Amino acid sequence: MPPLPLASRQIHLDFHTSELIPRIGSRFDPAAFAETLVQAHVNSVTCFSKCHHGMIYHDTRFPARHPHLERNLLREQVEACHDRGIRVPIYISVGFDEFMARRHPEWIEIQPDGTRRGAPLQAGWKKLCLNSSYVDYLSEQTREVLNNFPTDGLFFDIIHQYQCCCPVCLQGMHSEGLNPEEEVDRKRFARSVLIRLMDRITTEVRAVNAECLVFWNSGHVDPGFRQVLHNYTHLELESLPSGGWGYDHFPTTVRYARNLGRDYLGMTGKFQKTWAGFGEFKNPAALEYECFTTLAEGGKLSIGDQLEPTGLLDPATMALIGGVYAQAEAREPWCVGATAVTELAIYNPEELGVHDGRVDTSAGGAYRMLLEHHYQFDLVDSQMDWTRYRVVILPDKIRLTEGLLERCRAYLANGGFIFASHLSGLAAERDQFALTELGVRNLGASAFEPEYWQAHSEVGEGIPPSQHVVYERGLRIATEPGCAVLADVWHPYFNRTYAHFCSHRHTPAEAPSGDAALVVTHNTAYFAHPLFAGYMRHGVRPYKLLVLNTLRRFLPDTGKRVITNAPTTAHLTLMRQESEDRWVLHLLHYVPEQRFREIQTIEEALPLERIEVSVLLEREPTRVYLAPDRSDLPFTWDGARVSLVVPRVEGHSMVVFE
Repeated sequence: MPPLPLASRQIHLDFHTSELIPRIGSRFDPAAFAETLVQAHVNSVTCFSKCHHGMIYHDTRFPARHPHLERNLLREQVEACHDRGIRVPIYISVGFDEFMARRHPEWIEIQPDGTRRGAPLQAGWKKLCLNSSYVDYLSEQTREVLNNFPTDGLFFDIIHQYQCCCPVCLQGMHSEGLNPEEEVDRKRFARSVLIRLMDRITTEVRAVNAECLVFWNSGHVDPGFRQVLHNYTHLELESLPSGGWGYDHFPTTVRYARNLGRDYLGMTGKFQKTWAGFGEFKNPAALEYECFTTLAEGGKLSIGDQLEPTGLLDPATMALIGGVYAQAEAREPWCVGATAVTELAIYNPEELGVHDGRVDTSAGGAYRMLLEHHYQFDLVDSQMDWTRYRVVILPDKIRLTEGLLERCRAYLANGGFIFASHLSGLAAERDQFALTELGVRNLGASAFEPEYWQAHSEVGEGIPPSQHVVYERGLRIATEPGCAVLADVWHPYFNRTYAHFCSHRHTPAEAPSGDAALVVTHNTAYFAHPLFAGYMRHGVRPYKLLVLNTLRRFLPDTGKRVITNAPTTAHLTLMRQESEDRWVLHLLHYVPEQRFREIQTIEEALPLERIEVSVLLEREPTRVYLAPDRSDLPFTWDGARVSLVVPRVEGHSMVVFE
């Protein structure tokens, strides 16, 4: 029996509640709880069996029942919601369990320096080792939930295993021929611990319930999920922009995750900052943007909240969520089953383990360039199908394993184009280019940092005809016959040191070095410096323009999916609803701002007037209109492209091509 379909408008209702707080659930009213959710247009709410404190919120045979719980809370939540057609996935904290950490300190992870992960006086969680007998307790507690509740889904949280060096893990590493003194071996063993945990518990769940949804949360979805994807019915992309993830995290992650073959949702929060911010309320425009962006990327919705200890849903929070979910519900008919229509791809550095954050700087720079100019694109790994992309970008740091080299060569042989930069294209184990199709040879790192480049006229549109500083050190390259050099390297007079410096920052350009900065062949382009990371760090517009001008050699504007006069701050995605035989173009214009020291936020939607769009479609539409109000839009068709004007975009508009 297949698992349940994923609900579209969810609340993730945190309930991490200290055992020192009294009267837990004392004011909970089952009927009012469910009715409030109905009024907020919610069709699924994740409720708690066990929280990070290790407290259990229902009748149980285990001693961790919250000492001040005044009712069988989870039971009443499930029954009341099911009576109103609302699903209730059940939450179980895995990596954090303060109740058990105090009673079994031997279950706490030991870091390589011998200290426990979670100091005794720390005001926060102790991290439990998922290779300890704690997992037996987790298994029994999960089985109790399955046996006692009609379970729509299970949300297992804090699925992390660090480089634990407890006696059990040390013995395990020795047994597997791993060296605990080597970080790479400790990480490899930790990964195997997680895989065994998920395999075991998921198998046990399926022995009892074949339909319930199962998700294991680690706060991010990356190529490592391929190893354990069989344990997931769907993906939940936790991404609270103001809570450490940032506004670039979800749009980049979803462009990878949506190609893993699982339904997915975007999980944000109602909080001003991060989880469990009591008395915090996100700006309505910010919550709209986060939810509508998820719809525009083909995902379902989840908003995080936290239930007050006595069991009352906060009316102001429900009004905030309900206001957004009412709009989302009206848009759903044009979002269900939609898949992205794309033309370019960025290779995901996470597959090689060379990423430098939740959003890798190099991949993030490529993402920004393409997003700002309304390209339709994905993030890919070596196991995905590249043939549907006109161009694949290898940003800055993609050294090629044998398998990845074969994938690149097969892609080029099939008519694709590759844009590589800096270390991308080098062999994984040596400092020479494995992808010889780039037409360059590595002569070693440049002697100068920073240095300069100047574009030739063929790729110079919009770029001031001068030398442009490139802040990070690049490679010196030699070119093979048949290549075209389209940008040159200029050297400064000297590097800035205490012995010789000029002015306030870097030394000015002196003369052309004779080295190439940008080299192109008939199906490749290579830039010698970390151009994409440089754009993400420094925002130098000529970097972006050079990339866009070069891409036009491989993907002319006539072949671009969406052409528009919308500003770079607008977010446009083209989706296809195969079952409805229609395309949907989403236009969003909410602008995240760093007005404040600690967070980005969005204060209001910024309207746009008379946005011209031209969309490349496979055939002429019979009707074009705005959703959800279904007002018709006049359009023209030239045999390949449909062109029209959107009179006004207020936050989020959907143009439907029937």
